[in-house]
Amino acid sequence: MKQASLEPLLEVARKSRAWACYDCGKCTATCPSVLAGGTLSPRRQLLAANLGQSPREILTDHALFNCLTCALCSERCPAGVDYIWLVMQLREYAHLEHYEPECPHGAALQSLMRLMARGGMRQNRLEWLTPDLKTVRRQGDTFYWTGCTMYYDALFPDYGTDMLAATRAGVRLLNRLGVVPVVSPHERCCGHDLLWNGDRKNFERLARHNVKLVEESGADTLITPCAECLRTWQIDYAPFFARRTPRLLHLSQVLAERMGELKLKHDGEFVVTYQDPCRLGRHLGIYDAPRQVLASLPDVRLVEMAHSGRRSICCAGASWSNCDHYAKLIQIDRLREARETGAEYLITACPKCQLHFACAMRDPGLRSGIEIPMRDLGTLVAEALAE
Repeated sequence: MKQASLEPLLEVARKSRAWACYDCGKCTATCPSVLAGGTLSPRRQLLAANLGQSPREILTDHALFNCLTCALCSERCPAGVDYIWLVMQLREYAHLEHYEPECPHGAALQSLMRLMARGGMRQNRLEWLTPDLKTVRRQGDTFYWTGCTMYYDALFPDYGTDMLAATRAGVRLLNRLGVVPVVSPHERCCGHDLLWNGDRKNFERLARHNVKLVEESGADTLITPCAECLRTWQIDYAPFFARRTPRLLHLSQVLAERMGELKLKHDGEFVVTYQDPCRLGRHLGIYDAPRQVLASLPDVRLVEMAHSGRRSICCAGASWSNCDHYAKLIQIDRLREARETGAEYLITACPKCQLHFACAMRDPGLRSGIEIPMRDLGTLVAEALAE
């Protein structure tokens, strides 16, 4: 790697308020990776950025890509340091200096995203649509953003997760609410993982394409069942809108507003617990909507895990940038916490959470102690619809 310039890194440290670090260690003490036994230390990275450690040492520190970017440290920081933004910017500089993490699954997902960013790739994105689902292709008031669920089902068939069932459920629920959404064959990956891996160039290619696609649809509302997609649209796509930004919502927010319009059936009470996705919760502050939806289901009783809401522990997905022993320990501990509630189902509101937990539950030595049936929130509601 050629010698990087120190000044841009110092500017990042200034803008992130790394200079304000009290050296209290609360960020490190609350980090799930640290608590699992990993070597990541948010405090050490903050001090390295603040004190002007050599660019090579900062950018080639593998811990930079071990960060889950779950933002739990931000909840504890008394100095208001934007550690997550610091990590994002440092990863971008690392990418420019040709340093990247060893991504899991042979970086197949990153390669797929870059193919979509390049363009010219013919996708079969709509085969999952069934005749009973009403959608339009080009223009409408509501755009239903599907994300990469069709690719997840193709890449991880052994996990036993039907991501497309959740995608269909979203359309079915919107139809019941009188909405016929735009579902476009030209949608591409939102680029969330590329951005968090430091590849801003290809992220921006995807952002420009997707924003133009939605603007040309004329939609004044965009709805997605994916927490990471919503975070990307609300925060990271903001500079790319040339026209008025549509209302950007997670499916749970739409349901929370309109559950009273759905006719629901009674099938007997069962107990669930809920996993707060990091992007939906700490990144966007959306905690109440999914719980309001669960409270509106006539036969569902929610029991919270020991760590929930702002204190929730993430699924250790890390934007497909890292999947090590410590990530698995985080997932195992979280699944044990879910089982300790006595819940019959673990409810998720982001496809990544379900995938990563499903992967952890495949461990033959641990399965009996951590296995718990999972359901997507939208799917759960769709299955409760009265005929």
